[in-house]
Amino acid sequence: MIQLGKYQTLEVVRMVDFGAYLRADDDEKEILLPTRYLPEDSKPGDRLEVFVYNDSEDRLIATTEKPYATVGQFAFLSVSAVNDIGAFLDWGLPKDLLVPFGEQRVRMRRGGIYLVYIYVDDASKRIVASAKIDHFLGNVVPEYKPGQKVSALIYEHTEIGYKAIVDNLHRGIIYSNEIFRPIELEENVTAYVKQVREDGKIDLTLNDIAVRRTEALADKILKYLEAPHAGPVGDKSSPERIQLIFNCSKKDFKKAAGLLYRTHRVVIAEDGTLVKAS
Repeated sequence: MIQLGKYQTLEVVRMVDFGAYLRADDDEKEILLPTRYLPEDSKPGDRLEVFVYNDSEDRLIATTEKPYATVGQFAFLSVSAVNDIGAFLDWGLPKDLLVPFGEQRVRMRRGGIYLVYIYVDDASKRIVASAKIDHFLGNVVPEYKPGQKVSALIYEHTEIGYKAIVDNLHRGIIYSNEIFRPIELEENVTAYVKQVREDGKIDLTLNDIAVRRTEALADKILKYLEAPHAGPVGDKSSPERIQLIFNCSKKDFKKAAGLLYRTHRVVIAEDGTLVKAS
């Protein structure tokens, strides 16, 4: 079945002067792939990956160009024009994407960049966008395990961290005290699930399980150094002493100590022992 607003692989069924007609295996409907998008030496029977959308006359048409986002995705897009029916967004295709006035949180202005959700309107059967993103988030129960990798679109900075859209479905947050590299609004990042809260929101981290284990060990080392009468510990400590104090290998200890040194939380004395930075 031909899917509007999605990438799909369709078969070339016949060639014409102005392009080729494509069809899905289980669909009698044919759609045009214009000549300017047609790969050289294409012939009936070839299978081509295309994106299907509405042309300026609302006919289904295929293209090998790639829009900035597809149906079911969130994206930051810029307004190229505004008229009496709404705002039109540049989404990387010849025909701009409409945001009706009723789907705007604030009146959109030409040149502005807005976060929108792309979907197929049930009534008109056209691809449109909405800036009322809350309507499209949290409608599916998140089923993630701690440590699971997800895609996160950063869309808002708050006092406690960055809000993110997780896998185009859920609300998530990355806390500021767990960010050890710069991130920007509008950035798509790879993140990892820390926990799914009872309200369905997801606590995220940018670090995978191995990195988080190193961070936890680093905190343990720092607490040890802060304790009164803590004995010396450092690169020259034996593996047995490291195992006894921190219940870890010498290799993991050195990784955690390196993290503390790079983040300026410890200094290394001349004899190689770790000292908490002042």
